[in-house]
Amino acid sequence: MDIHDWPYIKKSARRKKRLVKKDFDKRLIQLQKKQQALSAQMWALPSVKLEKPYQKGWVRLFVLRHDIARSDKAEFYQGILNKINQAQWHYDRSFKRRKIRKGTYHYYDADKQKLREPSYEEFHDSKLNHSDAEKACFSQREIWNDQYRKWYTVYYFTEPWRFVLAIKPHIIYEKKQHDELLAKQLSEIDKYIDWNHLLPRIWKLKGGSHRFWSGYHYERWASINELKNKPRYTSTEAYLDY
Repeated sequence: MDIHDWPYIKKSARRKKRLVKKDFDKRLIQLQKKQQALSAQMWALPSVKLEKPYQKGWVRLFVLRHDIARSDKAEFYQGILNKINQAQWHYDRSFKRRKIRKGTYHYYDADKQKLREPSYEEFHDSKLNHSDAEKACFSQREIWNDQYRKWYTVYYFTEPWRFVLAIKPHIIYEKKQHDELLAKQLSEIDKYIDWNHLLPRIWKLKGGSHRFWSGYHYERWASINELKNKPRYTSTEAYLDY
């Protein structure tokens, strides 16, 4: 039978609309994959050493106390500190933020800094390689996680007085190599997805929550001004064909 003699099946308007939407979703997924590939290439770029290092703010971290650093167990406690140390960066040496209260300025500590408390899985992971003597310096406790609404087991160092906070200049010795072409392509894709509010659709296609947009990242659809939030990119062909 000749192919031209086959009966013609006319597509309904509903089916045409569904096929157009399905094709758009497929190309949107490909665009998101292209975005991930470009981001991976940007992160994989090597670092380049600077000819003239410069200071960028200050860093605050824990160090051994003077008497502990001069003791025989200095190397032992330094090994523990390397695994649970946490650093903070600030533009000011005082690490204080300014806050207006009743018409006057008040300064307070930026963030309360403490030693890191590894979880149960992280503490027993072979990457940390804790010895029996190091494990004896930790105790476990249960903490409540408000985000996931469940209890977690963490391990904390029982003798935090052995470490003190120290503030040092934050010196930049190297910087990430920059690729102008990669940065331009990634910026165009990010703008297209952001300005056209396509991120909630991408999350839904990937199996995530369809209410991702209803959080604090996005304005509710009912309160969006169409004139104010008009998409910058009206043509989707230029950016979905990456």
